[in-house]
Amino acid sequence: MKNKVLVIYGTVSPKDKSYSIELTNRFIEEYKKVNKEDEFIYLDLNNEEMAKKTLSRENFQIYFNDEDAIKYIEQLKSVDKVIISSPMNNFNVSGLIKNYLDHVLLADHSFSYKYAKKDGSVGLLNHLKVQILTTQGAPLGWYPFGNHTEFLKGTWEFVGAKVNEPILLAGTKTEPISKMDAKSAIDTIIDKISEISKNF
Repeated sequence: MKNKVLVIYGTVSPKDKSYSIELTNRFIEEYKKVNKEDEFIYLDLNNEEMAKKTLSRENFQIYFNDEDAIKYIEQLKSVDKVIISSPMNNFNVSGLIKNYLDHVLLADHSFSYKYAKKDGSVGLLNHLKVQILTTQGAPLGWYPFGNHTEFLKGTWEFVGAKVNEPILLAGTKTEPISKMDAKSAIDTIIDKISEISKNF
């Protein structure tokens, strides 16, 4: 069966130095080995004005408009799978990713709000399967209060998506990873990438 796959890039790092971009591209390479017919749509949030708009008191009334919110929610409804990648920036997802999520997490469009309808919230994007790809400078567990991978997992599950096992490359700012270029760093987890991609 042919799937439509939306790939969301959320890093602000230069393309040739980004662990997140290399991780994403290598995951796609492995995924395509067993899903040759799938169609890919690429969304670099650096190129989207929406992802540069932060919700505030001043723009609240116009923030969730057709161009900045509904268009992207409709895009999510039109695809079968999402691959989303984000580095850790100040212990959370990048600002681009946060702004994207703030736009698409809209009551009665991507979820039914628990306080507006009986029986709690209901995710309205339950047709989606999501692959989360994350990187962080610190080794896993150094800062337990900062877990952007789990934040993304919980967020996508809230809107009803089925989340495949996330992949995290941790310790990019510490040795030995910090001494490697992005390709060599991803090589250290390529077997895991290959295995997880087969289940997506």
